[in-house]
Amino acid sequence: MSTETLPKLDEQTIATVKATVPVLAEHGEQITTRFYQMMFEAHPELKNVFNMTHQKEGKQPRALANAVYAAAQYIDDLSAIMPAVEKIAHKHRSMNIVPEQYPIVGKYLLLAIKDVLGDAATDDIINAWEKAYGVIAEAFIQVEANMYQETAEETGGWVGYRDFEVIDKVKESDVITSFYLKPVDEGVLPGYKPGQYLTIKAQMPNEEFDQLRQYSLSDAPGKGYYRISVKREEGTEQFPEGKVSNFLHKHVNEGDVIPVSAPAGDFFLDTASKKPLVLISGGVGLTPMMSMLQTIIKQQIDREVHFIHAARNGSVHALKHDMKMAGEEYPNIKTYIVYDTPTEEDMKEKIHAKEGYVDLAWLQSIVPQDSDFYFCGPEGFMKAIYGALKEWNVPMEQINYEFFGPQGDLEK
Repeated sequence: MSTETLPKLDEQTIATVKATVPVLAEHGEQITTRFYQMMFEAHPELKNVFNMTHQKEGKQPRALANAVYAAAQYIDDLSAIMPAVEKIAHKHRSMNIVPEQYPIVGKYLLLAIKDVLGDAATDDIINAWEKAYGVIAEAFIQVEANMYQETAEETGGWVGYRDFEVIDKVKESDVITSFYLKPVDEGVLPGYKPGQYLTIKAQMPNEEFDQLRQYSLSDAPGKGYYRISVKREEGTEQFPEGKVSNFLHKHVNEGDVIPVSAPAGDFFLDTASKKPLVLISGGVGLTPMMSMLQTIIKQQIDREVHFIHAARNGSVHALKHDMKMAGEEYPNIKTYIVYDTPTEEDMKEKIHAKEGYVDLAWLQSIVPQDSDFYFCGPEGFMKAIYGALKEWNVPMEQINYEFFGPQGDLEK
């Protein structure tokens, strides 16, 4: 989207907002934490939209603080943040965010700034941020309006939630289970780009609010069903177990119905590229890579593919035999399995190529540098892969990645 259609900010407003950058760097997370507290107190119905687990873990306030900081930095050139706006807008579209919700967010963001900064948040600063927020909100609204229109106009597309029946439930590993979904209305199922995700609405007994979660599609499009492969998130000393993943694993079975929004996401395979393809996944980051792999088999069977997957061991490695068979059946596809702590059974089966972790030296020994790289997994894994590719001087335009959860900063 061009920023030319957005309202223009005056120079004084821009200067005032940019002057708050150091303050946001210091107090941003405190402001956004207070923002969520105030907004949910006044509008508890929004708990039907926001991921409350991420709220408890502090991930959502941290992500919003980063977004506000970036907006302040580039308020004089919003084209610099449009890629981030579009990424977030994909998720907003999948969660059915509507324009009427933006003034609510703006109101409580300004109140939180005033609450945290006190007298330092002068009328000039609050007025400048009110104008700036209006322009940023309008950018989101315009981008999302286009996305809603494109989704509605696609063959079989829909806006809002559509009921899907679980037609099969398959345990893939000790922690990951696949759910095969078909629309209850038996209507046309739109395609999607390999790497995209679904948002499901979990309506759980004894829970006051709906729970929305995004899960990557884990198969190629065009098969007459959607498949998601969900990791059961176990609790830790710090955080409770994943509400929705455990609900799906324990209580959702074949024949049950789940409301689902249309596929979304800006992380997907470029099937027009002829470069060698390197897919690198860690843990449940495998799911979008499996969609990409199966799409390659259907559409680009001559393309050189290197698929690397890292897991703790074979007991938690989902779809491993699908991965192994692809490497055996197609000469253009090479698969590499890396186990951190292989079990005795893994040692007997001998399907893993490396014990330990994916590191740069090993990566350089098995894949060509001039490749398109796609990677996905836990944050620590992502930082390690990103750092290795940057050290190898792989061009940024050949590096593609997706975080599960609020966007992190790979360079920290």
